[in-house]
Amino acid sequence: MKKYLLFNLLIFFLNAQSGIEIAKMVDSRKIPKDQSNITKMVLTNSKGKQRINIVISKSMDGNKKQIMWFLEPKDDKGVAFLKIEKKGKDDEMRMWLPAFKKVRRISSKKRGDSFMGSDLSYEDLSTREIADHNYSRLDDQTINLKLCYVLEIFPKKESSSSYSKHISWIEQSTLMVLKEESFDKRGQLKKKKEFLNKELNDYLVMERIFVEDVQKKHSTEVTFEDYKVDTGISIKLFQEKNLKRLPRN
Repeated sequence: MKKYLLFNLLIFFLNAQSGIEIAKMVDSRKIPKDQSNITKMVLTNSKGKQRINIVISKSMDGNKKQIMWFLEPKDDKGVAFLKIEKKGKDDEMRMWLPAFKKVRRISSKKRGDSFMGSDLSYEDLSTREIADHNYSRLDDQTINLKLCYVLEIFPKKESSSSYSKHISWIEQSTLMVLKEESFDKRGQLKKKKEFLNKELNDYLVMERIFVEDVQKKHSTEVTFEDYKVDTGISIKLFQEKNLKRLPRN
């Protein structure tokens, strides 16, 4: 009888969570202190033609600090990207373009632009700050036998988002996002995103992201290989001068 009562109380608790409360639960999920990987991006256009990018990525503080160096294709080798997110301020984003021997600053007005021709924008690379959005909980749904919270997320005006809203499916048992749909300023569906996660050293990390721009009929598959966590990456790595220093691994 007690077990039945506890089960009912648990179900009531889960159903009673508001959208903002669920968002805070996701935000408080245990994450690595730092992480590094080899990122493979496969870009596919409407005619099926593909372009493959290989990137070294290192980050810390929940990806709020991130630096990336492009290894392939050959014409992009050495291109590098630095992102430092600052609470209450615009994100600091810079690109090193070796062909021009120039560091280009990505302004907040360019957040909706494509990142290196992919279906991920600079905004998609940034952490979604809870205070910059409003959250509404929709009916729970099941995806691949996994019970999910479903949140409707509206960027506030001051966030200067290129989207009007997102709908996210979040697995209840892990608090990991499994699927998301993003809508443009006209309220039309812009992007579909699918996420595959895996366990690594007592953490749950992303293994694959698939993004489809339904309006352009273009897609990007991102896979993460040679994934390492908690290796002691120094905060000093995330400086503009290091964009020009292509690491060995």
